[in-house]
Amino acid sequence: VARGLRCKPWVKTSLAPGSRVVTDYYHKSGLNEPLEKLGFHVVGYGCTTCIGNSGPLPEPVSLAIREKELVAASVLSGNRNFEGRINPEVRANYLMSPPLVVAFALAGRIDINLEKEPLGEDAQGNPVYLRDIWPSDEEITQVVAASIDTEMYRRNAREIYRGDDAWNSLRVPSGDRFAWQPDSTYIRQPTFFQGMTREVPEIKPRLENARALAVFGDSLTTDHISPAGSIREESPAGAYLKAHGVKPSDFNSYGSRRGNHEVMVRGTFANVRIRNRLVPEVEGGYTRRLPGDEAVSIYDAAVDYQQEQIPLLILAGKEYGSGSSRDWAGKGPFLQGVKVVIAESFERIHRSNLIGMGILPLEFMPGDSIDSLSLNGEESFDFDLSPLCASTGDTEAGEREVKVCATRQDGDPVHFSAKVRIDTPLEMEYYRHGGILHYVLRQLSIQGQAEG
Repeated sequence: VARGLRCKPWVKTSLAPGSRVVTDYYHKSGLNEPLEKLGFHVVGYGCTTCIGNSGPLPEPVSLAIREKELVAASVLSGNRNFEGRINPEVRANYLMSPPLVVAFALAGRIDINLEKEPLGEDAQGNPVYLRDIWPSDEEITQVVAASIDTEMYRRNAREIYRGDDAWNSLRVPSGDRFAWQPDSTYIRQPTFFQGMTREVPEIKPRLENARALAVFGDSLTTDHISPAGSIREESPAGAYLKAHGVKPSDFNSYGSRRGNHEVMVRGTFANVRIRNRLVPEVEGGYTRRLPGDEAVSIYDAAVDYQQEQIPLLILAGKEYGSGSSRDWAGKGPFLQGVKVVIAESFERIHRSNLIGMGILPLEFMPGDSIDSLSLNGEESFDFDLSPLCASTGDTEAGEREVKVCATRQDGDPVHFSAKVRIDTPLEMEYYRHGGILHYVLRQLSIQGQAEG
């Protein structure tokens, strides 16, 4: 700021400290004033930009991206850069330190060599380089020592539950059970236990006539499966919210509405950058309602399949479910009717989360893959699950294989085996119950009967 630099006008800036104590030492050090002059005003605390909560881009910028099909970039000091998460219109996202975020905002572009190219010019027209404004280690140490003390943390800890007037004026319902509000668009009674029986169901020896809801390549992340960012107006979740009287400006994010299963099931596989091989020409959460050719939303296809009681599966490549652990990446496919995921490999925690929702993770045998077996997702799939029916709960990892028959549209069958990735006895128990939620509820029921 002292050298006359300013952020470029097309750059959207925001500052979201991790806690209020950060703004305390910003003020004490005097750092808040130059940051605000550059456009870095405090917009909130905690998760904002990295979860898609920094708001829309300026309309002229958004219009230019759409009309020119630009590959826009973001730089942020958060901890997530999944596709479509920072902003659905921004394709490239780079994680870096806060000073570098400011530097790139001053430069206004990402394709710059900060060691050789200037960030801009001062009032006299002289070039200003990053090295000219980068603080020394000694300067940083002096500012930190003079600006941070333990009382800042103690004071904020004492006031952490104070809240503002809006928070303190909220009416809190009484009673020992949650009072579901049918008109709420944030918290709704989920359907995870619909049709659940008191007894543990038998695993059926065959799963027949299953259809592929989607076919994915390698490294499909949990953010592809269940995005946490902003909700687009034209998406199934956006249509649901509008139908319930919510204005697009109040949509908020998928992450904020994770207590509403109606929103989250519509958001499953709805990442704007996801690629489904069943509709290679379309980007986003679309598929085909087989055997048809028309591209429809994955949610609409799932609803149609469920109405006809057609079980669903997902075909994928390597590292299915990589990235952040996310419970809705298991819950969402479960609510869409997915019974099986066949992949070349799974991320460890997500594989366990699938079992926790009663979804069977199957792994292609070594050498097999979607491509090597010439699968395109248009087949009808039959599974011989009899090896699971023989379980006594003492299985070891890698013991079981199931036989799969994929019947092509011309009637030709493709036979292959797949490894069951239920790796522990407890996971087998969860799967037998239909998932961990059903398992826990049955255990509580047994405990209640014993105590009563």
